[in-house]
This record gives sequence, structure tokens and C-alpha cells, in this order.
Amino acid sequence: MKLNLKADNFYNYVKLTLALIAAFWVLSIYEVVNMQTRSESFLLTLFLKCINDFWCGIIIGIVVFPLFFLINSFKEKLALNLVLSLFVVLVLGQFSLIKYSLSTLLNLGADLLGYSFEDISSTISTSESVSLFYFLPFIIFPAILLISFTVFKRYMQKPVMLILMGLVLVFGVLKLVLPVLSNDAYKNKLAFLTYDIIKFKREQRALNALNLFDRDDFPLLKPSSEVPDVLSPFLKKKEDKPNIVVIVVEGLGTEFVDNNMYGGFTPYLDSLIDKSLYWEHFVSTTGRSFGILPALLGSLPYGEKGFLELSKTPSHISLISLLKANGYSTSYFSGGPSSFDRKINFLEYNGIDQLIDESKYGPGYAKTRTDDGGFSWGYPDHEIFRKTLTTMDVEKQPRLDIIMTLSSHEPFEYPDKELYRSKVEERAETITKPTEIKNTILNNKDVFGCLLYTDKAIKEFMDAYSQRPEYDNTIFVITGDHRLIPIAQKDKLCRFHVPFLVYSPMLKKSERFKAVSSHLDVTPTLISYLSNNFRFKPSEKTSWVGTGLDTTKQFNNSKIIPLMRYKGSLNDVIYKDYFYSDGELYKINSYFGTYRVVEEEINEMILDSLMAFKKMNAYVTQRNKIFPDSLNIYVTPKKEFSEQEIAVVNQFSKNKTFDEVFEIAKELSHKKEFETARLLCDYILNEYPNHIDARILKGRSLGWQKKYDKAKEELLEAVKRSPYHDDCYMALLDVYWWSDQENKSEAIYSEALKNDIENPLISLKMAQAYKRAGNENLAKKIMDSVVNIHPNNSEILAFKNSLN
Repeated sequence: MKLNLKADNFYNYVKLTLALIAAFWVLSIYEVVNMQTRSESFLLTLFLKCINDFWCGIIIGIVVFPLFFLINSFKEKLALNLVLSLFVVLVLGQFSLIKYSLSTLLNLGADLLGYSFEDISSTISTSESVSLFYFLPFIIFPAILLISFTVFKRYMQKPVMLILMGLVLVFGVLKLVLPVLSNDAYKNKLAFLTYDIIKFKREQRALNALNLFDRDDFPLLKPSSEVPDVLSPFLKKKEDKPNIVVIVVEGLGTEFVDNNMYGGFTPYLDSLIDKSLYWEHFVSTTGRSFGILPALLGSLPYGEKGFLELSKTPSHISLISLLKANGYSTSYFSGGPSSFDRKINFLEYNGIDQLIDESKYGPGYAKTRTDDGGFSWGYPDHEIFRKTLTTMDVEKQPRLDIIMTLSSHEPFEYPDKELYRSKVEERAETITKPTEIKNTILNNKDVFGCLLYTDKAIKEFMDAYSQRPEYDNTIFVITGDHRLIPIAQKDKLCRFHVPFLVYSPMLKKSERFKAVSSHLDVTPTLISYLSNNFRFKPSEKTSWVGTGLDTTKQFNNSKIIPLMRYKGSLNDVIYKDYFYSDGELYKINSYFGTYRVVEEEINEMILDSLMAFKKMNAYVTQRNKIFPDSLNIYVTPKKEFSEQEIAVVNQFSKNKTFDEVFEIAKELSHKKEFETARLLCDYILNEYPNHIDARILKGRSLGWQKKYDKAKEELLEAVKRSPYHDDCYMALLDVYWWSDQENKSEAIYSEALKNDIENPLISLKMAQAYKRAGNENLAKKIMDSVVNIHPNNSEILAFKNSLN
């Protein structure tokens, strides 16, 4: 093959590259027009973005050119058409990334690697309303690329190289003299994504290359007595251990409470702050919800993409496991899927007694309305609190109750939405705020209406709880998981700035603290308080990352707090009164605002500290060196697979989703390969303990092999986890039938009726059990009621006619 390139083909390639740049520029116009806020003027913002778009297009042209040159040597038309197709894909990718940025006010980077396809689909579907107009830009912007290329081919002749060189010279000078171009806000979205992934992978390789096997220590291990008891001076002494209620409010940033910038829409929480211990300068450790449970309840390191993403959970202890070991009943309440972000894995590892998520609500509760694609995050906040109140057992004390709200999350759907939107308009008229803030509020009525809704739901919960006998001996901990995303952020630090308050009837007085603390400090402080004031046996050693809450009243920070902005991005840190964020250094003022500084010595010191933390973080999470297994009597680890079992699992699961693996397990069970089918079910359940279909299949297969006791155990667990899933009851009734245990069918049938399970086949199975047990009168009674509802069901009619 002779490698050559005709001048015309080369010029066409250059023109196509310029057409790509033109498409990027049009996309930037679209983005700037649709921006909610801009720190500079429209033209300046657009100008800066266009400079970066130009260089992104040039780099793409250079990178793709060898492919074009190679293919062009034997198929000229194919080469150009292939590159054109690739550029269309890039334009679509740029548009999609712009849509993401406009929705979240963030560029998508390496965090893309931290989510499963299912999680990404769920998140995107909540942020976008799908209609005919939704798809139009996916046609328009590629068309702009094609039109630009056609125009350039026709009207831009030989001077094309002079034009290109002139643009390179002009934009090259601008790139050198305008350092502001390095700001993320002006970067081309594709360039940002590519660079961020490369940077993440490079750092990942560097950390993986560390010799983590030349040490065997536990660097986080320390005596539990090291954490001071700072709560005792503020709380009345009681004899009985207190109940603890932890409320995590989705997206609640400090800017939205306590008369701060966007305050005025959480009146109840504002009133509660004045009666509480309140930390004004408190931070979450991650920029999304994936980090809240391990930080708040475990004071744990981050792992590579967040602690919950670790495929093999390292040995650790938590507020849940320690309180449970000291007689506490532990419960978790949410309205969404606990499998999202793998929360359920953390909770079950730590032995949570009761886990209430969207599968446990039943017909008496109303789910948040679905979007155009039929997706809903789950149950709204007032339903979550109502479920919590009806589930809490007064007899089971002391209790730890963890409640995670949901409604203040995209797409901000909640009951009586129009009513709350009108309340936002009324408040916007009366509150004393600058015009710019008022405009932001009125342009985001869904968001601020949601804050009013959630605030009212919390108030109703607290009012109802105050009527309970255990109220006087309860400590309430309320915080946000991170600052909500769709409202423009004043700086990079405010994404982590969240309220934190401790309220209790046991409080001697309210107090405000200006010292910096984080979610990592909460569990160490609560454990220290309990162990110093009650008959409470703590672990002799702990492995907390946090050092405890700081109750200094003046602005102060004695901590180094690494922050993971998104999964995999451990590039932010608070160090004394400095904030380092991805290469930029800021000073933190006493109002917790930031301003850019250049202090090389401090910068180097912070980078060294951050790298030391990253190395420690990699070591303890990869080598299982957080807390020794020998000391960990508090948890039951997940199922461990042998090498042979792993080989079998890999044979069937490679490059497949868990649902696809489940379908394979079903096929294997139909072929009577039960052991392999159950192994695949265990593989699924290790990752998704609430994959009810896998649990039911495992139970059924045990029944098919006449291992009835184990089958019953598995299926009862399925009923416990998903009490409104009819197939759990069907499978269990089958096992009782196969094992001649009809006497046990009645209890599970009653449970199904109590939970309003409407499947008529369940009633049929119960009637069949009564007939076999010689109680045809009860069988007839059931069948009469079923036939009235399902008069045309042939199987039901046939059995009814078989009765005497």
C-alpha cells in the first residue's frame, strides 16, 4: 500500500476541522444564552469559551489526522466520511455535556466513571423532560457541522491554510496572555471530560503503583479516649441512654437557612437553629450524596470513588454497629431505592435492624409523580416521615433512627407543587434581598417551593414526635448531605457548606460555633458523649478519620479536611483557613467565603498533605487496614467466594449487567443446574441485597431440590425485604405445599392480605392448602370471594368446581 495524500483531500480535512470548530462555537452560543447566571458579560463569556473551543477543535484535528491519512491512502471517500461521522458524534457529545452542565452547573468529568449505567440513567431521567423538542437539537447541531463544511468546501479555496495559520497565531497569543481561560467555566466540555479522565487515570496508576505490601500497620487505629466529650457541657444528665434521630436533608446547603443568601424558605429549621447547638461553618465531605453515610455514620476514608463503591468492604465500625452492640435498635428510613449508590451494602454490613426504602411503603402511601419516562425517585418527604412515625416502636428503646429526605432533588417534584410555587412568589415579594437574588428565586420556584415543602414536612414530624413519651430523652441531629446543585454557587467551597445542628429537649441552652467541623467529626463525638455519660461500652480502639466536633466560638480550623467533589475526584481540601481546589488556592474568611491567593509555600504544604492522605486512603481501603478483623466483633461480613466460585461467576457475568446475569441464572435453574444458578444469585445479592427476584429464584431452587428449611429461610427474608411483592408469597406458599406444611400457609396468607396483595393466585394456593388439609369450607369461602373479583379466570373456576 502506497501512503500518500492529495492536496485537495488535505484541504478538505482542514475545512472539516474548521467546520467542527464552527459547530463548537454555535454550541457555545447556545450554552451562554441558556446560562442562569454569568460572572461576566455575555460577549466576554462567549469570547473566552470560543478561544478554548478553537484549541479543542485543533487538537482533535491533529489527533484524528493519522487515522484520516491512513484510511485515505486506500479509500479517499471513506476517510472523509468516517471523520465526518466521528465529528458528528463529537458534536452530539459536546451538546450532551452542555445540557448536563446547564442542569447541574458543573462540567461532567471523571465522576462519569463512578456511576453504573443504571445510576446514570436514573439521574438523567430526573433532569430531562423528553418530548419532540428534546430531540431537535440532536438534529440541528450536527446539521450545522454539515452545512459549515459544505460552505467551507465551496467558498474557502486555497487560502484555507493562511486562514488557519492566522487563527492559530491570534488564538495562540490570547491563550498565553489570558490566564482566566484555565477556569473550568470557559473550558470546552469535551476537553474538560477528556482531561479530567486522563488526570484521574494517571493518579489512579500512580497510587496503584505504590508498594502497598511493604507495611502491615493500621494508621487510623487509635484509643477511643482520644476524642474529647464536647457535648456533655450542653446536655442535661439522664440515667437512660438517649434515643438518637439523625435527619439528612437532601441538598440542604447553609446558604438556604439562617437568613443567609437564599434564606427565608426554611422557617421551621431556622427557628430550630435558634434552639440548638449550631455549627455555622460545617462541611460535607463530598459534593454528592454518595459520601454522606460513610462520613456521617462511620468517619471513614473515601476509597477510590467513594467508600460505598469499594467492591470488597473493608473491616470497619460505625455509629450503627457500636450503638447496636450497646442495646440500641437501629433503623434507616428513605423514600427511594436503597441500592442507589450502594447505600444498602453499607447499612447491612453494619447490621442495621430495620431498613425502610421504597419497597416497604405499600398502597397506603403516595409516590412522587413520575416524569415523562415513567421514572420516580420514590416517596416524597412527608410520606417518609409518616412512614417513620408509624414504624418507630416505642417499646424498642434506646433507638437510633436515620432518616434521609428525598424531595429536594432534581426534578423537584413534590405534592401541592403549585401551592408552594405561589408561596415562593409571595415570600420573594416580602423578603429583603438584592434584586439579583430575588430574580434567582423567582426563576427557580420549583427549587425554593421544595425547600418550603420539606421544611414543613420536618416540622410536622418534629411536632408529632414531641407527643411521644420518648421525646424528652431524644437527641436530634440535622444536616444536609451537600449543597443542592441547580442554584448557581458563589464559589467552589459552598458546594460543601451545609448546616449542622444538634437539638434536644435535654439541651441546657442553645449555642453557635464558628469553628470548622465536618461530617467526619459527628460519630466520634456522639460515641465519646455516650461512653462518658451512660453505661455504654465503646470499642477500645477506633479508626475514625475525624477528630470530633470543634465547639470553639470564634472562626477557627484545626483540621485538614479532604473533600471529594464527585466520585473519584479527591482534589479539594480545607487546610486551616485555606481552601485548595484542583490547582487553585483560596483563603477562607470569617464568613466562610473565599478569595483567590498565590502563596507557593502554603500551596506546596497543602499538596504534600493531600498526597499523604491519598496514599493513606489507598493503603487502608485496598489492603483492608482500617480496623482489624480481630477486633471487629460488631459486624457480619458479606459472603466470600472461593477462587473456583469466582471463576464460575466470571464465566457467566463478564460484560453483563446484574439483570442479564439474573436471566442466565433463571435459564440455568430451568436446566436443573441449581448450584450454579444459586451462585449467580449470591453474586447478585452481594452487590444488590434487595434484588428480590434473585432471592426468590434462590429460594425456589432450594425448594426444587427439597431443601425446604433453607428455601423457607430465603423466602421469608424476601418477604421481609419486599412485603408488597406478590411473588415472594407465591414462592413461599409453593414451598409449604411441596413440603406438606400447609399449616404454615395461613400465616403467610394473612400477611399478604394485610399488605393488600391482590394476586388471585395467592388466594387459590391458600384454598388448595385448605382442601388438602381437609378444610373445604374455608377453601370454598376463599374461592367464592375470588370468583366474584375474577369471574373469567379458568384456573380459579376449575378449582372452585372441584370442591364438593
